[in-house]
Amino acid sequence: IERNGRKARCGETGKSCCSRTSARRYASGAFRYIGLCKTRRPSKNRCMTEEEAQSWLHANFAVSRETEDQLTAFVEFLRREALSQNLIAASTLDTIWSRHVVDSAQLLSFIPNDRQSNGNWIDLGSGAGFPGIIAAILSKSHITLVESRGRRIDYLQRAIALLSLEERVTLAGMPLERLPTAPYSAIFARAFAPLPRLFELAARFSTENTIWLLPKGRNAVKDLEDVQLEWPGDFRIEHSVTNPESGIVVGHLSGMRQKPA
Repeated sequence: IERNGRKARCGETGKSCCSRTSARRYASGAFRYIGLCKTRRPSKNRCMTEEEAQSWLHANFAVSRETEDQLTAFVEFLRREALSQNLIAASTLDTIWSRHVVDSAQLLSFIPNDRQSNGNWIDLGSGAGFPGIIAAILSKSHITLVESRGRRIDYLQRAIALLSLEERVTLAGMPLERLPTAPYSAIFARAFAPLPRLFELAARFSTENTIWLLPKGRNAVKDLEDVQLEWPGDFRIEHSVTNPESGIVVGHLSGMRQKPA
């Protein structure tokens, strides 16, 4: 989306199209923002349906019968548990595949193929298990789920056992501030905290090679602007496949916080 409000026009169908006129390096010289990329969407005017969501999964991942059974078992488990605790918005219970499963799964498409099977990932504020549980089902990497709320910890423990993910999923049932510092190759955070607070809390888990995957809804551009003076990095905003109005912040931090003069 260009800064003057005009829509960026796409070229050939199916190819990536970004508003390159909005790509620029901020005055700090350390933080690059590359427009809102119009890619991989089912429609430019509406959100993804449940049928489209399941078709998208099969088209973009090697979904075996075992993987499909795991995904279905998790969705059914979530629906049962949602009757007794507020895991996801009640308005999304009928659209779990699109609003939550695919919304989580799409993040893996931004991780290089050579990091898909041997990565060490972390999901901050795992909550109902999105995106962490979905990432664990669809990949072979190890993932740490960070969750501090007691009922959510119990729910995630039972989900991990149900899906037989104990060997590749670690549940850190504690506030993020108490988690020992360690490097991770990918950091997920879905509705965890505003970007300034998120970077402040989680930068110690990041290296220059760590990829950050941060669904930010309609506020993605503003959220990036809020951190561009203090946090050096190279980030872009990608469209969500499930909602054309939602953006995903994708990129790397290239250093620690720089307090403005």
